[in-house]
Amino acid sequence: MALEDTFKDGEKISPVLNDGIKNFLIDIDGTITDDIPNEEPERMATCKPYEDALDICNKWHDEGHIITFFTSRTEAHREVTEKWLKKNGFKYHGILFGKPRGGNYHWIDNHIVKATRFNGKFTDLIEKNKTIEVFKR
Repeated sequence: MALEDTFKDGEKISPVLNDGIKNFLIDIDGTITDDIPNEEPERMATCKPYEDALDICNKWHDEGHIITFFTSRTEAHREVTEKWLKKNGFKYHGILFGKPRGGNYHWIDNHIVKATRFNGKFTDLIEKNKTIEVFKR
């Protein structure tokens, strides 16, 4: 992971990835495999990955991008989740548990955030212009 030191007024601030490197945050349930609710954890060990998701995520990893899975699964599901990712061959750098459930996410951050809604198939990304909500100045 190539992070560059970033300075503002002579003081360090949060690091920035090198140009061209993306920091992918990828949901697990309903995005790289079937949508399995936390109330049915026994299904987490046996579900199958979406083949296109495995191929694209590993391609991005091999290209040097950062892959972090994030999930509404809880810490209690960490072991089964890590075993499943390993068994199915996903390459990644980290996992974040405890994402809020229910969807309709609105992410507010001091860094640039791009969002791509998963609609059933992983492919290479393309650029499109869309209307977005921003803070009023």
